[in-house]
Order: sequence, then C-alpha cells, then structure tokens
Amino acid sequence: MKILIILLLFIMLPGESSAQSGYIEVTAPGSRMLKLAVDAPLLRTASLSADSVKLIPDVLTFDMNMSGTVTAETRPAYVTAKSTSLMESDFAPWLNAGFDLLVRSEITQTGDQVAVEFRLFDVVNRKVTTSKRYLGTASDLRRFSHLFADEILRVITGEKGAFTTRIAYVSTQTGNKEIYIMDWDGYNPLPLTKNHSINMNPDFTPDGRQIIFTSYKRGNPDLYRRSLSNTAEVVVSKRRGLNITGSWAPDGSKIALALSKDGDAEIYTLNKDGAAPVRLTVNSALDLYPSWSPDGTQIAFVSDRLGKPQVFLMKSDGSNVRRLTTTGSYNVNPRWSPKGDKIAYSRMSSNGFNIFSVSPDGSADRQLTTDGNNENPAWSPDGRFICFSSKRSSGAGVYVMRSDGTGQTKVTHAKGTFFQPTWSAH
Repeated sequence: MKILIILLLFIMLPGESSAQSGYIEVTAPGSRMLKLAVDAPLLRTASLSADSVKLIPDVLTFDMNMSGTVTAETRPAYVTAKSTSLMESDFAPWLNAGFDLLVRSEITQTGDQVAVEFRLFDVVNRKVTTSKRYLGTASDLRRFSHLFADEILRVITGEKGAFTTRIAYVSTQTGNKEIYIMDWDGYNPLPLTKNHSINMNPDFTPDGRQIIFTSYKRGNPDLYRRSLSNTAEVVVSKRRGLNITGSWAPDGSKIALALSKDGDAEIYTLNKDGAAPVRLTVNSALDLYPSWSPDGTQIAFVSDRLGKPQVFLMKSDGSNVRRLTTTGSYNVNPRWSPKGDKIAYSRMSSNGFNIFSVSPDGSADRQLTTDGNNENPAWSPDGRFICFSSKRSSGAGVYVMRSDGTGQTKVTHAKGTFFQPTWSAH
C-alpha cells in the first residue's frame, strides 16, 4: 500500500497544482550598495537588429541585479556623455549620477562572425578594472553577456557567477511530462525528452554534460541516462518496482536513488553504469530523495519512519542515521548547498509547501518563501541562488531567488505546469 501511495505522489506531485585585477569591495561610502551603469553598446561595422544590441545591457542588468551585490541599470537618460571608443570615457557624468561602476561594450561584425569586447570601469578611480573579448555569431550575444556578468561578479566578490549555467525541469506544456533545459534566466528552453510519457526527477552529472531521470516510457519507473549532446536514452536501472529520485555523487562515480525491488522504497547506491547496488537504509518505511553532501561523505534523504516524511542525514555508507528536521510534520525535497553549509527543503504548512534552509547540524532553520505552493529547491553551483517550482499569485512555473529568499523571480513563461527543477554545475 505504501508503494502505491508514493507512486501516486510522484505522478500527481503536490507542486503540480502548484585583463585581471584585484577584487572590488562590495561596499560603497555609507555602506550603501555599489551602483553599476551599463552603457549602450558601440557598433563597429555591425548590422545587428536593435533587439540583438539591446539584449546585451538587458542581460547584464538582470544578472547583476539578481546577484544582490550591486544595483544595476542601463544607461539612464540623464547621463548624456557619449564616447566613440571604449577607452574614451568621460567619467564625470557617471560620477555625478552616483555610479561607482560602468560597463561599456563594443560590437564588431565581419560576415557572420561577431566580436564583442566588454570593459568594466571603476568610475571613482577612472580606470579599467577588467576586460574580456568574445568571438562568435549574433546568436551568442546572450551567452557573451552572461559570461561577462560572471566576470563582473568575480571581480566584485572573488567568486565567479553561475550566469552561464542551465536548469533542467519537467513540464507538461506538450500534454506529457517531458524534461526540458533552459538558461538560468529562462531563455532558450529546449526539450530533452520526447517520449510522450511520464519523465521526472532530472539530475545533472557533476560535469553538466549528462542527466539521469526516471521515465515510465516502458511502463515501469526506470532510471535512464542521456547526454545533452544527443538523444540516446540509456537504461541505468530497470529493477522491479521503483527506480526513482536519482542523485549523482559529487565525483560522478555513483548514483544514489530509491529502489523498491525488495519491497519498500529504500536508498541504494549504484555504480554510474547501474551495477553493484548497495542498500543503505533498512527499515519498513519509505526512504526517498537522496542528496549528496558536496564532499560525498553524507547523504540527506526523506523518510516516513516516524509516521510523516522528515529529512534525515546519514553517512554515505548508510551508517549514523539522524533526523535533521524537527519542525513541521511534512518535510521533503532536501538539496545540499555546494558549500555544504545549508540544506534546502520543502515543508508543508497551512497554506501549502514553502522552501526552507537549515544547517546540517539542525540549526538556523529559516523560511525562504511565503507566497503560494513552493517545492523542489535546487542550488546554483556558486550557492548564490536557489531555483524551485511554485504555484502562486504571479503564476505557476520555475522561480529563482537568492539563497536568503530575496529576489524571487519567475523564469519560465510558456503554458503548462513546471516542476522538479535542477541546476547544472557548469
């Protein structure tokens, strides 16, 4: 009976209704946040559309505002200074307007090849802080902008951003539960599965080149692996019963998942080819949703061994099991942060599910969402953001927020239901 209940949970899912230099200090006089201006690109022998040119400042401004490290805006109307080259910058208008940093760019086009050069200026000290040049085609302008946003974040904080990474998720927009992939900000969505069945729980390999997922395309919920560069779906585990909630080990050598081949759903590890199953949990309860710690020594998971689902921790060999969540009667979807200092999870409350984060020792249990029904949190590889699925007043879809819960932004815009997002490491 428990197997039937958990199987229905996975099919119906509650959320479905639901030049290098030193660093810049991330403070400004008076402890205010730094202000960043993004100037309109200079065009050199380029015949790009206005929309193509505009996306560069738009992408940079969105990325940097979401980062929470600066306040960014495209060139405001009251800053009228213009320059004919990247190095001919009159800093006075920007300084008078209160800006600390300035991004300027130049586009050159030769045939189909497009070159974009970016420079980040320290307005106060009137100098170039960093610069990058990228070569490609017009279709690469969005990616180039994300790349330079990563570079700006590296200069400001000392840590590269995650703006070039991608999010995989499940969507019903075709009428079936298929897996898609998109840029972190929701652009360039592409289907990964087209088998007209139920596909769920995608998880990226540590190198970001493959995913594992569960599919019912042959009737049983089996675990598959596929590369992002081709359409071949390879069976990893097709054992009797459930083969679900697969999670890659940080070194890519093993997969943790829930199998019910011996009765109840229990946590196992497999070699990456699906061989050599090792059972980690042994009890009559349902154990699901394994998530590896970034050093590979621990696994968080969900169990109803105390009557209602709670998040537990254990060593990666199955020993030293302990309860993590002690508040709330229904806690699921644990995901370990890249730095190992937090675990995000979903908790059922009176108004639906909400996202929380907690330290591995059980302290600092903090609620991050309050609006709507929120599930399936997943961390960006730099730990700065969390993506999650939500059904709320501003619409159902995949959302992204900063790790402290601020900046909650919907990044999917197609019709259908979106759930179970997961974030690539690269």
